[in-house]
Amino acid sequence: MIELENILESLYFSASRPISTSEVLKILDDPNYDLKAIKEAILNLEKKYQDSSFELVKVASGHRFRIKQKYSPWISKLWSEKPQKYSRALLETLSLIAYKQPVTRGEIEEVRGVSVSSQIIRTLLDRSWIKVVGHRDVPGRPALLATTKEFLDDLNISKLSQLPELPEIGNIPAEAQMNLLEENQDTL
Repeated sequence: MIELENILESLYFSASRPISTSEVLKILDDPNYDLKAIKEAILNLEKKYQDSSFELVKVASGHRFRIKQKYSPWISKLWSEKPQKYSRALLETLSLIAYKQPVTRGEIEEVRGVSVSSQIIRTLLDRSWIKVVGHRDVPGRPALLATTKEFLDDLNISKLSQLPELPEIGNIPAEAQMNLLEENQDTL
């Protein structure tokens, strides 16, 4: 079991993306290691790093190591680049897609009260935070947009139900809405 933990540890440390348990099975390609053994080894690694500065976490695409949030003030000083800031319009569009998916561009425009820029949709698609999951069966067959596993991975969550509860937007003053978006922008 220790050998399997060491193998998994090396895989997760060297990967630049999350690795799923099914992918681990393919990589191992060894009848001695089954799904149950892999899951047990993952649990042991989670316990092993519980008191460390980093942790093994499950996100939508699998597991990965990450630095614990409380150490981010020091880690951020390693990079002179500041994280990209996104416009309010982009964040509103992304929020509507995340909470109302699948949704069409027209439905987003109806809620926001303004048209959605093609550049916003392109940015979200290029970032792999959204994808077209089908087309609504109405005249014009508008694309249905939904979030991706990459979106969940970037938020460090494994499923949409882990998103914070969203109060009715109509009941939130405009200034408070902007504050909510700005608070969550650093996570994105």
